Amino acid sequence: MCSVCVATVKRGDIIDTRTFDCFGNVVQKPGDTLAKVKGDNPLIGPFYVEGAEPGDTLVVKILELTVDGNQGVAALTPGFGALNTTYYTPMLNAPVPEKIWFYPIDRARNEATFNALDSKFSTKIPLHPFLGCLGVAPALESRSSITPAEHGGNMDAPEASVGNTAYFPVNVRGALLFLGDGHAQMGDGEIAGTAIEVPMRARLQVSVIKGQKIAWPRFENSREIMALGAYRPLDDALRIAFTELIGWIHAETGLSELDAYQLLSQVGKVHVTEMVDPNYVVIASIDKKFLPPRKNHKPW
Repeated sequence: MCSVCVATVKRGDIIDTRTFDCFGNVVQKPGDTLAKVKGDNPLIGPFYVEGAEPGDTLVVKILELTVDGNQGVAALTPGFGALNTTYYTPMLNAPVPEKIWFYPIDRARNEATFNALDSKFSTKIPLHPFLGCLGVAPALESRSSITPAEHGGNMDAPEASVGNTAYFPVNVRGALLFLGDGHAQMGDGEIAGTAIEVPMRARLQVSVIKGQKIAWPRFENSREIMALGAYRPLDDALRIAFTELIGWIHAETGLSELDAYQLLSQVGKVHVTEMVDPNYVVIASIDKKFLPPRKNHKPW
């Protein structure tokens, strides 16, 4: 089966596991520095899914995500972040300094507290727990846990949350599902390079759609269908996301691609989930109420 997998699961099985935060749970108190971090985004998995073969689609229903602790962590890291000197965009000015914020979490109230470092200002932030990393093995290569791409990975997508179903292309036998990088909340773009980073308790149900090949990750809930693009520059990520969404609409409703293109120009939505990783991530979506009935949908 798989000598490196942590478990083998069958179609319909529920995975109940815990994840680390992106720092490996080692940044816990004032005075801790990022020098303690041994690697970015430690992941749980891979899970071998019986019956998943290249050319299939892996289905991941997100049943439960619970913040596994009483605080979150966020940081500024030299050389990382949307408004920072990076390897892609070197500049003459010095990088932003390393700084770490701790966010007390009140799970009963479902909120975190932001406390400014340079003043006494504080504010409450509602929680929206999601998995920053969720995906499958890429085809014929290894990828950093920082890099999002066709296999999913570090998508930093708030859509990877309870109530949504994620779809991934199966590239290798067993799919090799992995997850991690729990987020309690994150703004669009993750511009400073981190969300409110937390360990997570996760429950996911997996299945397989046989013989249905997709090229990029997708999300769905009772209201919307959503397609993801991950690339640089940002406009190419957007093109991928909308092209994938148009193809999905055409394949399952029979609406022509050009009609779908025009419809999305009027009622489609788009947001940038992150623009700090080696690839930027864009998600395009449409409310199902605007679509014809789905004729070729393969429910799992």
